[in-house]
Amino acid sequence: MQKIRILTSTSLFDGHDASINIMRRVLQEQGAEVIHMGHNRSAQEIVEAAIEEDVQLIAITSYQGGHIEFFTYLRKLLDDAGYQHIKIVGGGGGTILPSEAAIIHAKGISKIYLPKDGLAMGIEGMIKEVIAFANFPLKSNQSTKYPKLPFDKKTDPRKLARDITLLQNGTLKIKKDKKVVQKNIPVIGLTGTGGAGKSTVCDRLVHYFIQTNPNLSIAVVSVDPTKKKTGGALLGDRIRMNAIHHPNVFMRSLATRSDHQSISASLDQVIYLCKAAGYDAIIVETAGVGQNDASIVDYVTLPMYIMTPEFGAASQLEKINMIDFAQIIGINKFDRAGGLDAIRDVKKQYARSRHLFDADHSKLPVYGTIASKFNDPGMQHLFNHMIELVNQQHQLKWKTIAKPLVYNASLVATPTIPLNRFNYLNEIVETIQKNRVWISEQKQLASQWYSYEQVMQNPKLKKLPLLKEEADKVAGAIDPEVKKSIQTWEATKNTYQQEALVYEIRGKKIHQPLRFKTESGLSLQKVYLPNFKDWGDIAEWQLKENVPGHYPYTAGVFDLKRTGEDPTRMFAGEGGPEKTNQRFHFLASGQPATRLSTAFDSVTLYGQDPSNRMDVFGKIGNAGVNIASVDDIKKLYSGINLNDPTSSVSMTINGPAAIILAMFFNAAIDQACEQYITEQKMWPTVNKKLNQIFKNTTRPVYNDFEGLKKQSIQHNGLGLKLLGVSGDQVLDPKVYANIKKQVLQNVRGTLQADILKEDQAQNTCIFSIDFALKLMGDVQAYFVDQKVKNFYSISISGYHIAEAGANPITQLAFTLANGFTYIEYFLNRGLEIDDFIPNFSFFFSNGMDPEYAVIGRVARRIWAQTMKLKYKANSRSQKLKYHIQTSGRSLHAQEIDFNDIRTTLQALYAIYDQCNSLHTNAYDEAITTPTKESVRRALAIQLIINKELGTAKVENAQQGSFLMNELTDLVEEAVLQELERINARGGVLGAMERMYQRSKIQEESMLYETRKHHGEIPIIGVNTFIDESDQNSNDRRPVFRSSAAEKKLQISNLGQFKNRNKEQADHYLKLLHHAAVQNENIFDLLMEAVKYCSLGDITNLLYHTGGKYSRNL
Repeated sequence: MQKIRILTSTSLFDGHDASINIMRRVLQEQGAEVIHMGHNRSAQEIVEAAIEEDVQLIAITSYQGGHIEFFTYLRKLLDDAGYQHIKIVGGGGGTILPSEAAIIHAKGISKIYLPKDGLAMGIEGMIKEVIAFANFPLKSNQSTKYPKLPFDKKTDPRKLARDITLLQNGTLKIKKDKKVVQKNIPVIGLTGTGGAGKSTVCDRLVHYFIQTNPNLSIAVVSVDPTKKKTGGALLGDRIRMNAIHHPNVFMRSLATRSDHQSISASLDQVIYLCKAAGYDAIIVETAGVGQNDASIVDYVTLPMYIMTPEFGAASQLEKINMIDFAQIIGINKFDRAGGLDAIRDVKKQYARSRHLFDADHSKLPVYGTIASKFNDPGMQHLFNHMIELVNQQHQLKWKTIAKPLVYNASLVATPTIPLNRFNYLNEIVETIQKNRVWISEQKQLASQWYSYEQVMQNPKLKKLPLLKEEADKVAGAIDPEVKKSIQTWEATKNTYQQEALVYEIRGKKIHQPLRFKTESGLSLQKVYLPNFKDWGDIAEWQLKENVPGHYPYTAGVFDLKRTGEDPTRMFAGEGGPEKTNQRFHFLASGQPATRLSTAFDSVTLYGQDPSNRMDVFGKIGNAGVNIASVDDIKKLYSGINLNDPTSSVSMTINGPAAIILAMFFNAAIDQACEQYITEQKMWPTVNKKLNQIFKNTTRPVYNDFEGLKKQSIQHNGLGLKLLGVSGDQVLDPKVYANIKKQVLQNVRGTLQADILKEDQAQNTCIFSIDFALKLMGDVQAYFVDQKVKNFYSISISGYHIAEAGANPITQLAFTLANGFTYIEYFLNRGLEIDDFIPNFSFFFSNGMDPEYAVIGRVARRIWAQTMKLKYKANSRSQKLKYHIQTSGRSLHAQEIDFNDIRTTLQALYAIYDQCNSLHTNAYDEAITTPTKESVRRALAIQLIINKELGTAKVENAQQGSFLMNELTDLVEEAVLQELERINARGGVLGAMERMYQRSKIQEESMLYETRKHHGEIPIIGVNTFIDESDQNSNDRRPVFRSSAAEKKLQISNLGQFKNRNKEQADHYLKLLHHAAVQNENIFDLLMEAVKYCSLGDITNLLYHTGGKYSRNL
């Protein structure tokens, strides 16, 4: 077999990397060198990398639509570059239909793997075929005349890339030219321990280099180890780097092709080739090294050593060879415990090894860095010192960062979670464990008290002084609240046997029926209480279970479900805003409450604007609605009163969540402005202002508004009269300010915005983690300041963790841990717990496993106990509210009609478990954005359960079940054990840095897929009870794909929006930049900026101040 190099990635705006991660692992095991680029890669990024890495094959997964355009564009770019020999394979589960796969094959793609291929061949079979596609030799290109590159590169990389390949393969012999050898080109060597963050440090150095020296070019050579057992290698440095995708940068990943070296045997000659190609600078990054390895020193002119604070005792520093040779030392991840001690000790050893006994330690080249943090002061000063050394050694005039941030080696910047709070998860576990012991003690005391009281019912024993004394002693040891609950138990039971429950919410008395009659005439209670006699059982039940609406809220957070508002969510997202708006109206028609759930297309999810570039164009309006401006949001929710108390809107958006939220709030405010103008009969005056505003420009409109009548859609036009303007342009400032205030305090909805789970599972992070968390904190601070009480600023999501492959216990544990981490972060920002917890909600997936039956029970109980006992939060903060979405992972492309059966069972779990809202997936979501027919069926599933299923009308049907009680306790204990494992890795953020969550999710995903393939997990219609005639039936089904006309309309509308607002947009982008640099509240300014700036413009501006997300394996 040839030495095979394969590049793996997901397509542009696609975070679904679970399957490609499985594939790249198996490819490595088969002996391939895999350059893994991770998720969300443009066609150009992939082609650039494929050329520089000189691969034989590219493997792509594409789950977010636009696959025909993406694969076509990828093939075109390769062919235009003269790389027709590179093979391309791909897959996308059921989202790529057989007919679409045939079109892609006709474009020159070697293979698109469909679900039937996976079932027939298995993972191993598919991998063997991929290896066979790639098993061909790469020949010399000395005489090749390449066509012009289809993208900009200062230095053409094609000859260099092939020469490195031939050199490594042993088929190229180099005779060094003395002139090349003597070129005055700095070669910077980065070496250090594995996991020290060398790749991220390298990325920052390249970023600063091209920023400060835009006319210079740089080559990066990264080395990773070859596996001795298989001969394969994971070349994973490229995935961490964002700066390398630049015309002035070349990068090549090398495998050591030896199991005992940190560098490649051909490294010296590779450096020579880079010099000969004309690069102005070269960075060499080695594989992780041990204490005695200093081999990089022989190849470079400026060796640097990167380490972390966890090197053990100070005496271990004497064993590290590189401290003797490194001209610069970076102690990365400086914010970890021991960072300051590490700086001190390493400086001492650096001085000792050079006999600098009288040196000023503050001037030694040892820097504390946090490379993962964008614009880290330590990294900036390390870079500047590196440039100064290069200029001294090579007599060059490279530029440094003109105004680096202030760096203080004796001060660690305050981390997101303070070091003294890193044990917060263990504290939570201990709190719950202590409470368990206390409940057991209270139960025992109450049982003893009951026994004494029963004995004293005997007249002969009642007057025994010792007996009464003991009874009083036991009774006195019982907690007063527990005692009260025992004494009022019969009254409590009697309350729930009445015809109605009367309770108070915000000063208003609520009367709700407590009984319902069956068709047979039986009168049943909505809430049933146990018939316990023993006071110990009563006490334990109330402390662990209790009735709905009462601590610890195991049975639910409300006394009873609200009448007239089922937990139904109306889910839509397709095409442009008009099409999704029409779907919302269709779903909400005739419903007592409008509870919208919005899916955004992948272009929007990654914070970008629609464009004509083919790999972007194909994604517009597929798998969600495309939103690029505040005008789009106004159209999306037009005709639906966002300020009505029966309306609420859920938005599934994460990376650019703050921007989309600002657009949504503005849409709600402008709807209220329209209503005010109508009430005050001000339209004649306002219309004159509007005519003046649009005097020299096109006024935006809702496309084909008149056509709504043909669809029988009742649309009153609310939200469309102020399209293209904001209410503050036509109303008195004081009037507008008052309207804005009222809207913010009353508007209802949910923003997902959970950035932690994005890093762990979903991959729609777009900003650096630190900056993304800052944006979340800014939103929450704005909510507190503006008294936004009815809108959830975060929907802490386990759904996407489950979709990536996690089992139900992992989903629940990771999600709760993320929620507790947000608490610690917001507390660290100075917010009061009861001011922000009411803005939290949770989001879980329901699958078929038994644990899903109690996911809400366990979550509510753990949350309530933690809030009350550890954080001392009030009763509202103790109530965990959550949304359920039925499992997308259980939607299969085979026997697609069976999906509704699975969804029905999962919805039943959710409703019995008292979820606060529910979204039932449409059966055809396995292959397409749901059709009108399928989404109506999905909605009907939960309506039928809620309206027709008799037992669902009992609101605590699970309580009292032996199985439910046991499951609740088992799942709770398993979750607590997982919290302890996360805590041992430094809490959620520390575990993320070690990729603990991602690795665990991937392992569980791999286990599930393997067991499914071998039939250990039977899935009806997929691996058993198979209808062979159904194999290609999906081609005959109606599927939604956004039309070219819809996409072009979005691009045209955006162009008009930008032309109309150019001056104001430039102004607000400058203000945003200043606010971000000065660490001001960005959301405050976003509320104004979105009136004039597009989504993509804001995102790209914030990249420069907050940094892009660094991908993980």
